[in-house]
Parts: sequence; C-alpha cells; structure tokens
Amino acid sequence: MTRTSTTLRFGLLLTLANGFLDAYTYLARGGVFANVQTANVILFALETSQGRVSAALAHVWPLLAFFAGVGLASHLKSGRVERYLKHPLRWTMLLQAAVLFTIGFVPSTVAHSYVTVPISFVAAMQIGLFRNIGEFVYLPVATTGNLMRLVESGYTGFVDRDVTARRAFTTYAALTASFTGGAVAGAYATRAWTVHAIWIPAAVLFVTLILFVIDERRGVEP
Repeated sequence: MTRTSTTLRFGLLLTLANGFLDAYTYLARGGVFANVQTANVILFALETSQGRVSAALAHVWPLLAFFAGVGLASHLKSGRVERYLKHPLRWTMLLQAAVLFTIGFVPSTVAHSYVTVPISFVAAMQIGLFRNIGEFVYLPVATTGNLMRLVESGYTGFVDRDVTARRAFTTYAALTASFTGGAVAGAYATRAWTVHAIWIPAAVLFVTLILFVIDERRGVEP
C-alpha cells in the first residue's frame, strides 16, 4: 500500500508550506531562513572568530532544536512509539501545525529566536520523516537538492531517453514550482498580514493531517 507521506500531493503540500515559511521568516522574523541550518553554522563560526560569544551562542539554540527534531523523527521511524501511540505520523503533523499556528500570535517585538527555534524543530522533523515521493528522494524544506535532481533527471531522461528519469523530472519540476509558488505567496501574505501570515502554512499542514485520516478510511496506509 502507498503511504500518504510518500505521495506527490503530500510532498507538494510540504514544499509549498516551506517555501512560504522561508519568505515569512525572512520578511517578518529578522531576515533569516529558519528551515535550514547552514546559516546558523556559518554565523556561529563568524561570531566566534570575532570574540562575540553571546552572539555566537544565539545560533546554537536553533541547531539544538534541529538535533532534537531529527532525533524525535528517528525515534518515530523506529516503530517504538507505535506501542503506546497509534498513528504517530498524524500526531506529528498536528504538532507541526500547532507550532506554526502558535507562532502567529508572537508579536514581531519579541526576540526572533523564540520563533526561529521552534521552526527549526519543525523543519528537522520534516527532514527526518519525509524524504521520499515513491522511489524518488527529495527535501521538503529546501530547494537546492531538488533543483540538482531536476537537472540530472532532465539530462538522463531527455538525452539518454530514460523513462524513469523523465518521471523523476516531472516530479522535481512540480516540487520546484510548489516551493517557488509558496515563497511568492509567502512574500505577498507576509507583507499584507505580517506575523499572522504563518497561519496559512499552519493550515496547509493541517490539510496534510486530514489526508492521513481520509487515506486511512479508504484503506491506504497512513
């Protein structure tokens, strides 16, 4: 049976939400991209090299949240949680939606770390749990890897005439378009509704939860 979390529609919803989040955090939460941790590592190194210890430590908290999110995702994938919690992936999506919804109430005057840290946690959980659409590997929270696979599969599919690669090309093209569309929507919505705009990706994640429930009732493994 096909898992809900490995379908194209699910991947498109996640990448849409994360494209939105990148635009949101950049415009409304201090000019950062909270979904990925490369910037935090670099900024930690730069601040440390200049002797600004307290500023450097500020970049440690999102990294620790990222570690915690990946660790929790690994625990969920191990199957141990299912012994005392049914449908853990559904609860995971509910938790992520709740985190984003709560952030919408945090005013812009509050330190940005109170927002970027929980978003890093959510992003880490998504990276740890959702990395496949069928047989194809992707990242829901960033677009660089998906762009690389788009070009590679396009070359193999249309130059070497590989049918599987052409399917991959279509998948990665859809993911790239979804991430881009989410970022554009995030930019417009954030300028219009400022910090409250994050309620839109929260709603998107809530839709993914509904998909889990619908697919279970239809006999698709959640």
